[in-house]
Amino acid sequence: MSWFPILLVIHICLAVALLAPSLLLPFLLRRVEGRGAAAPHPVVRALMAMQGSGGLVIGLGLALTGAALVAILGIELLSQPWLLVALGLYAANLLLAAFVARPNLRRLLRIGGQGDGGDEAWRRRARQQRYVAYAMAAAIGVIGLLMSTKPDLW
Repeated sequence: MSWFPILLVIHICLAVALLAPSLLLPFLLRRVEGRGAAAPHPVVRALMAMQGSGGLVIGLGLALTGAALVAILGIELLSQPWLLVALGLYAANLLLAAFVARPNLRRLLRIGGQGDGGDEAWRRRARQQRYVAYAMAAAIGVIGLLMSTKPDLW
């Protein structure tokens, strides 16, 4: 039995799960926090937990499955231009999530009290956060295209 298909599915799921909170929370929080709801939906709570402490565990699993895939397919795979571009885009996406999206989501969750601009400040920050999520989703789409077509880039 080949472990490749199983590892590949696990690797892809972990790669998406690592970025999912930064992609989905700007849209889900709009419905929950923007209307002043008392308790967030269970999906929102799960994404917020993944955003906090779950990222390290998911990242470790992603690194392990990636190393296992390279071990199965061979080290020469790392010289493929399409893979290098895809890995670069994924790294840029992770940096965007870590240094832009996550801190802004934390600020977004704190907005709503007295003296911080209230609903208007929340809407402005949420709109900015959704634009960041759109950019991250576009990068993930390009990564998926590169992985599925494996173009000859250079």
